Amino acid sequence: MPLVHDAVVLAGGGARRLGGADKPGVRVGGRALLDRVLGACGDAETTVVVADPRPTARPVRWTREDPPGAGPVAALGAGLRHITAARVVVLSADLPFLATDTVRRLLMALDAEGTEGALLTDAHGRDQPLVAAYRTSALRRELSVLGEGDGGLGGLPLRRLTAGLDLTRVPDPVASFDCDTWDDIAAARARIREHGHVLDEWISAVKDELGIELDVDTGALLDLARDAAHGVARPAAPLTTFLVGYAAGRAGGSPEAVAEATRKATALALRWADETNGVQEPGRTTPAAGSAGQPDVAPDATPDTRPDAG
Repeated sequence: MPLVHDAVVLAGGGARRLGGADKPGVRVGGRALLDRVLGACGDAETTVVVADPRPTARPVRWTREDPPGAGPVAALGAGLRHITAARVVVLSADLPFLATDTVRRLLMALDAEGTEGALLTDAHGRDQPLVAAYRTSALRRELSVLGEGDGGLGGLPLRRLTAGLDLTRVPDPVASFDCDTWDDIAAARARIREHGHVLDEWISAVKDELGIELDVDTGALLDLARDAAHGVARPAAPLTTFLVGYAAGRAGGSPEAVAEATRKATALALRWADETNGVQEPGRTTPAAGSAGQPDVAPDATPDTRPDAG
């Protein structure tokens, strides 16, 4: 059972090292960076994105720091105004390899260690305060202290905020990878297309594109496609999996409905293959050649009708 939490995603930076490009909207593996991060924090009770509103793959609450562009500490302060959970996950919007399991691991570390925050460290051991889980009360305490200064929260670096927190560090050079430059974007796109990642990435991109949040056993569907292709005909694979999806949708579209439709179609494909390969059904035998009602030649044999035959 996931630990109850909210999430704040900071997505309103200027992306100066990307030439001012719309970084949250840059696509990696066919999905906008912001949508990738939102997918990873899908367990949150409430997700607040600090940025100007835009279309996203899942619904969120929008807010903005005042004035816009006042920096990450001010943005975090704006996001926390909409948070009610005792734990909050704080993320930047440029993390292409962030996964739901990473977020859960941070929350578990936060609870297990009893600290005020748990954050990832990158490949060089540097703290990544925007890939972290915090106790909401601790963040509010530090923000209150920082806000008493003459300049308020505007322009303050995050290290001023985290310096007053008791933190647990979780090393993860992959999930902590962020995209600050076009070289980073190119590296992320190349990694996602590697053999070990491409299928999961493609399925996630398709689900986002179609507005599907259903988690299914992709291994079972791939096995079904293989059985249909080998036991029936190659084009049967995509058509069969389409029909399974259609049947599951008519049955309510739950993971259980997909599993049941997959089971039935797999059994049919295996029966089809058995018939094609001449496998006998239990309790039946093949009559001997020459027995009643059976020809002495193969059914597809052609009689020799030449004049001198025999």
